[in-house]
Amino acid sequence: MIAVFNSSPLIFLSKLNVLDQALKLFSKVIVPACVQEEILQKEDIASKKFKSLLRSNNVVVIQAKNLRMVEALCKKIGRGESEAIVLAMEQSADLVILDDHVARVEAARIGLNVKGTLGVIRRLMDLGIIQYELEKLYRDLSEMKFRVKRSIFDEIFKFGT
Repeated sequence: MIAVFNSSPLIFLSKLNVLDQALKLFSKVIVPACVQEEILQKEDIASKKFKSLLRSNNVVVIQAKNLRMVEALCKKIGRGESEAIVLAMEQSADLVILDDHVARVEAARIGLNVKGTLGVIRRLMDLGIIQYELEKLYRDLSEMKFRVKRSIFDEIFKFGT
């Protein structure tokens, strides 16, 4: 399964210390070149983790080819999200991992399968790869400035569905 990641899922999964486990869900992880630049601009846990991933060849950094489409999408959403969507199309990815709501809507409209940080965490929990008490997860994410309505969080993590 091929996944294209935007920056925010990589950053939040790094901060939660579950990025390595998350990337193992996929046979190939692609990161747009501009997302790499964005993550490496700041010296923090996410940039350290990303540098480690690059050294171990666990991610592939690619520049989108269809710059016209990237620019068109940039009128509605950020550059990273735009390149992630275009790369997902160009690489025939199974999933594009985005958190921004408008970007997710745009990707779905184009016909891409979309997941976000919470969907990846939910999958890791469903598979028993990680365990997280939900109140602590919500609190930790809130402290990291991850924005999600509590009702949406509760809907995603409703087990047994």
